[in-house]
Amino acid sequence: MISGKIEYLSRSERETRLAGTVLGRWARPGDVLALVGELGTGKTCLVQGIALGLDVPASSRVRSPSFVILHTYAGRCPVHHLDLYRIRGPEELEDLDWRDVLYGDGVCVIEWADRMGNFLPARRLDVALFHSTEESRWIQIRPSAALEQSRWQDLVGSWEAANLPGPTPEPG
Repeated sequence: MISGKIEYLSRSERETRLAGTVLGRWARPGDVLALVGELGTGKTCLVQGIALGLDVPASSRVRSPSFVILHTYAGRCPVHHLDLYRIRGPEELEDLDWRDVLYGDGVCVIEWADRMGNFLPARRLDVALFHSTEESRWIQIRPSAALEQSRWQDLVGSWEAANLPGPTPEPG
C-alpha cells in the first residue's frame, strides 16, 4: 500500500492553476483524478490547470460542465472532464456512457467524485480541496491503494521540481 500525501496551501486562483498544471504534466492516458470539495473551493480552477498541463489550448476555455456533465478536450491525449454536481447518487450514472471515459485512452478528471460511489475506479489519484480562508484553500493529494508506487513517486518528484510546498509523510 502506498503512503504519503501532498498538501498545498493555495493563496490564489493562479496558485491553484499552477498546482493543476503540475498534476496535468504528470498525468498520462488511463489516469483518473478524483476531485472532492465544497462548492467554491476551486475544483474547476484546478481542472483548468490540469488541462494546461495536458497541453489543452487555452482557447478551449475549460469550464464547469455542470449542465452537460461531460466535456472532452483535445490535448496530448483526450482530457475528459466529468462534473457530477447535479448527480445525487451513483444510481443516476447507470444511464450515462461514462465507462469509456474512465477506462479509455485519455485522462479523466472528475469533480464531485464522491458521488460515484462504488463506480469510482480503484486506481486513481484523490484530490480534496478545503477552504482555509475566503481567499485560500488547502489542496490535499493522496494516491489510492491501487495506484502504482512508481506513479506516486513520479508525482512527488514533479511536485518537488516545481518548487511547490511538498509531500508530507503519512503518520506511522
